[in-house]
Amino acid sequence: MTARLTIKQLRTLHVGPLDLQLAAGECVVIAGPSGAGKTLLLRAIADLDAHDGELLLDGESCAAMKAHQWRQRVALLPAESQWWGERIGLHFEDYDAKLLEMLGFGPEVMGWEVAHCSTGERQRLALLRLLQNGPSVLLLDEPTASLDAANVARVEAVIERLRGERGVAVLWVSHDTAQAERIASRRLQMAAGRLQEAG
Repeated sequence: MTARLTIKQLRTLHVGPLDLQLAAGECVVIAGPSGAGKTLLLRAIADLDAHDGELLLDGESCAAMKAHQWRQRVALLPAESQWWGERIGLHFEDYDAKLLEMLGFGPEVMGWEVAHCSTGERQRLALLRLLQNGPSVLLLDEPTASLDAANVARVEAVIERLRGERGVAVLWVSHDTAQAERIASRRLQMAAGRLQEAG
């Protein structure tokens, strides 16, 4: 399979060197203890933190792109989303109505006040917000940690749809073993800043 994301000798604070490839439509789940470097790895791949090594998207180097272009195409959903406007709709130029429905919302959500949304609602909406840019790679940092079972299923279904229909490659940090068994094409374990195949 052709690599969508290629990581060569990536090093950042307390992480690496790492080599990894993700194919189009593939979902790689990373587990590991707190402090192992999982979030630092995702931030480096998103070009948010200084790093050495090479990152390629469909063969095109991160170094050859403007930072905002890379981050639109290789998109990070952090464990805690940030909101700057008072209402949800202020954070959206456009959205996919079908994905909104799949995440358990109707169009009226755009009028909701952010402050009145639960943590889980904000996290699902942060995923939808990230998808506005049509990313080719999703970097997900425990995106369902604050969700109940029904909403975990909704998020998993959305990601599955993106993988199948758009060939989006996914690097998903999760501590949920059952979830990893459901969604992962491959499973990796991170310890002391290094990755290895999970048993």
